[in-house]
Parts: sequence; structure tokens; C-alpha cells
Amino acid sequence: MENNKNKINPVAHFEMPYEDKNRIADFYTRSFGWKHQMLGPEMGEYVLAMTSEGDEKGFPKNPGMINGGFFKKTDDKLTHYPSVVISVEDINESMKKVRESGGKIPGEPMEIPGYGMYVMFFDTEGNKVGMMEPFMKM
Repeated sequence: MENNKNKINPVAHFEMPYEDKNRIADFYTRSFGWKHQMLGPEMGEYVLAMTSEGDEKGFPKNPGMINGGFFKKTDDKLTHYPSVVISVEDINESMKKVRESGGKIPGEPMEIPGYGMYVMFFDTEGNKVGMMEPFMKM
């Protein structure tokens, strides 16, 4: 059995900010053929971006491919930059490792309905990164 300490956790999702959700969706559809799903106010006006063919659950069919999303920019500078989301098996254990490695976690995990538990952190260089423990193991 693989030692969990040495397990590689994959990048599973990307996120980029928008000022106009229709404009960004149109850009990536026209430029790259991506498909989008506009979520409502209950999900923060998030826009899901499907960058590859998905299975019945919406996960990419081809190994190594990821999907992503777009979030609304606000006055908070943290919303002005893209980030990636890393898939982890145990969010609490991963939070502990991030802190022990010099990262900072400014908040508590939150549930993304239907997907999993998510928390944002900063690495040692100040990069904003997310991690998610999916409800459904891939």
C-alpha cells in the first residue's frame, strides 16, 4: 500500500475571476469551445467551465484533464487572481500539512453543495490556492 505521506494530490480544478460572466463565458466558448453552466446567486453567480468531455457526473472522461470555473471579482484583491484547486483525501489532514509546511489558512472549510469540502490557503510565496475533499471519490 502506498504511504499516504508521499501521495501525490492532483490539481483537479482551476478558477479565474470575471467582471462580466456572460462576456467571459462567450470568450472561452468562442476561443476554445468550452461549455459553461451559469449558477445563480445561491452559488455566488459562479460559472462552471467544462473544458473536456465529461462523464454522467460531470468529471472529465480523459485522465489528466480538468474543468474549472469563473468567480465574480469584488473589491477584495484576493478575487483578482486565478487559482487552482487541489484534490485531497482528507481536508483536515491536508490543512495540518499546509500549516506545518509554512502555509496559512485564513478560514475554515466550507461545503460546496454536491461537490465536497473546500478551503482556501496561501502557500509560502503568497499564492492563493484551494483544496477540496470531494464527496465522491474519483
